[in-house]
Amino acid sequence: MGITVNGLDELKKLAGSDLGTSQWTEVTQERIDTFADATGDHQWIHVDPERAKEGPFGAPIAHGYLTLSLFIPLFTELLDVQGVTTKVNYGLNKVRFPSPVKVGSRIRLVGRLAEVEEVPGGVQITVDGTIETEGGTKPAAVLQSLSRFYA
Repeated sequence: MGITVNGLDELKKLAGSDLGTSQWTEVTQERIDTFADATGDHQWIHVDPERAKEGPFGAPIAHGYLTLSLFIPLFTELLDVQGVTTKVNYGLNKVRFPSPVKVGSRIRLVGRLAEVEEVPGGVQITVDGTIETEGGTKPAAVLQSLSRFYA
């Protein structure tokens, strides 16, 4: 379903292009609990299903940073850059979490390659990403991600 490019020159030609939409992926309680264990963030709104039922969202919700961390596996469905030696996350320009992701929800990424600029030894890409929740009226996350690809 994704776009495959071979090398930096082909990647540069995609600047300004829509990258499409990833497949849906479910955010399970197990995934939330594993993230809580990995980060030490065991706030009840995430890990206590009984208490969370009585909370503001009526169910446990994913950590915002869990939702953000799913950007990479979802993004790899959209763009495969071959013919490079190294791929690294460089950072984020902006991240917002307009809507919570309730346990059992399915999310997907809609991506756009906003910019490709040269850096020493490679290129830096800026991706505008929107993580949608199935049936949701507002995005779960809106972000601008920076990655570098080296020849």
